[in-house]
Amino acid sequence: MDILSVKGVSRTFQSATGGAPTLALQSTDLTVQENDFITILGPSGCGKSTLLRIVAGLDQQSSGEVLLDGKRITGPGADRGMVFQSYTLFPWLSVLDNVCFGLRERGLPRNQQVEQARAFLAKVGLSSFENHYPKQLSGGMQQRTALARALANKPRMLLMDEPFGALDHQTRELMQEMLLSIWEAERTTVLFVTHDIDEAVFMGSRVMVMSARPGRIKLDQAVPLPHPRHYSVKTTPVFAELKAELTEQVRTEVIAAMAAMG
Repeated sequence: MDILSVKGVSRTFQSATGGAPTLALQSTDLTVQENDFITILGPSGCGKSTLLRIVAGLDQQSSGEVLLDGKRITGPGADRGMVFQSYTLFPWLSVLDNVCFGLRERGLPRNQQVEQARAFLAKVGLSSFENHYPKQLSGGMQQRTALARALANKPRMLLMDEPFGALDHQTRELMQEMLLSIWEAERTTVLFVTHDIDEAVFMGSRVMVMSARPGRIKLDQAVPLPHPRHYSVKTTPVFAELKAELTEQVRTEVIAAMAAMG
């Protein structure tokens, strides 16, 4: 069953100096099925994050419409959880209260807030850090807190904009495995933007490749790897073959983007 429908969505940005407008995202169609884990690849500046922000309701498309469960998206909502690359935690709140924040805004009694927040802190391995503050956490721990905060609201969709991009390689791979195991248990629909082809293949049930700016979805590729997935799947011939194919697709678009800038 389709949960998200993007129909003819484009985005044009006006110049701050009165110059010609920039078409960042050309007319784009996208359907996301319930329980999908979709990863989105493409060269820098192709509109990946713009598309994600439009789905989140943080940006407004210039044309087209976005429907979630058949209802038009006109702004942010609790039915979509967003995790950014930067650590967007409230520094004055403890880990527990950061995760409780959305639940509090929804008006849940404090005891229910704490119960749900602790359940998701346990899923991300931070039960013993609930009374710490963000500045006392590593980058990976801060992103785990942000993930727990997003999941605690039980959104229809989880939107992730290069959430592991600022982490070191080892921490990034551990975060990939943790998120995938949570998704395999919770089956929350995920739309995940990344520059990392290994990450896209390992995590995605479908990988979408966007063209150079103005971006559009040029390839929608199913990932024929079973679940649950173990990190060792990255050494299999199926993984290597799909990675090679996607690398060529993305490389072609990066070259096109560089040529357009030159």
